[in-house]
Amino acid sequence: MNYQQARDYLLSKPEGAEDFPFGPDVAVMKVRRKMYATLAMEQGCARINLKCDPDEAQMLRDIFSAVLPGYHMNKRHWNTVVLDGSIPDSELERMIDNSYALVVSGLNRGDRQSLEVSYGRESVYGSYSDKHR
Repeated sequence: MNYQQARDYLLSKPEGAEDFPFGPDVAVMKVRRKMYATLAMEQGCARINLKCDPDEAQMLRDIFSAVLPGYHMNKRHWNTVVLDGSIPDSELERMIDNSYALVVSGLNRGDRQSLEVSYGRESVYGSYSDKHR
């Protein structure tokens, strides 16, 4: 997955929006004003920050060398993923889906229910585990 493919997938999430609060070099993806990812190019390589369950965050770092503790983020809850082609697209999509679902699950009840009703629980949470909702 390259920068543009990642951007397209991030923005395909229900009500996914792009913002640049940190300047033109870092795209921040939000749902209902809450960040679920950042996307940037660094030295010709795309990097994405994704929210993650702390136990899974460490597991992903152990499995994939392209998954690092979240750059400029809470390293317990965020990973930086280098989009260097070493991680299958399906796994990157799963990580993005989980980041989005984690952020949505933390929204206030009204916003969360509005998204669920408007787009369906499956579109909002995808394969994200029921135990986390």
